[in-house]
Amino acid sequence: MYTQTELKAQVAQAAVDFVVPQLRADSILGVGTGSTVDLFIDALAAHKGAFKGAVSSSERSTRRMRDLGITVFDLNDVESLVWYVDGADELDPSLAMTKGGGGALTREKIVASVAQNFLCIADASKEVAVLGAFPLPVEVIPMAREAVARQLATLGGKPVLRADFITDNGCQILDVHGLQIHDPQALEQRINNIPGVVCCGLFALSGATIAMIATQEGVLRRELSDS
Repeated sequence: MYTQTELKAQVAQAAVDFVVPQLRADSILGVGTGSTVDLFIDALAAHKGAFKGAVSSSERSTRRMRDLGITVFDLNDVESLVWYVDGADELDPSLAMTKGGGGALTREKIVASVAQNFLCIADASKEVAVLGAFPLPVEVIPMAREAVARQLATLGGKPVLRADFITDNGCQILDVHGLQIHDPQALEQRINNIPGVVCCGLFALSGATIAMIATQEGVLRRELSDS
């Protein structure tokens, strides 16, 4: 039996093997955040001469890539990314995701919006029939925290302030427990329209294009056409 860390390493390497042949010398890659992405960055570093550089969704990933010699660009200087590679906290059959366990959800969503394709990398424990068992992160402007929390409670969840945590944007996160998200696109729109919400951790309006899932039987590929 492979451990979860070993599964993450396998899918990270599979993602590198999939993406790198599609990059050119002038290509810039979008890179997300999290423990699986850390392993992707480590594997990617061996191919840093094959592409121009990357745009990062967090200070954490930026530091890791620069330490490994990968050039990191400001998104404002980049018009388009062919691929954005990131993990997920939950992934449903439609390739909608819950993200934000690491707190970088807003920057992740911004970088993903510039990419032509989104490759989600995860281990099999992240696949679910219905999103919601993992608390839904919602990034909020601090002065609006309680007002937003009251509105989130009307949706049937229990919002809990993530203690001692400030995002890279200087904001706070409410983790919403107890939801069963049967229509993630509609809920994403509804939460994002609450005044004071910077971004919610549902990636459903623009979900993954392809997901690579590490299982005990090997790395499997899920595509939108499969759902």
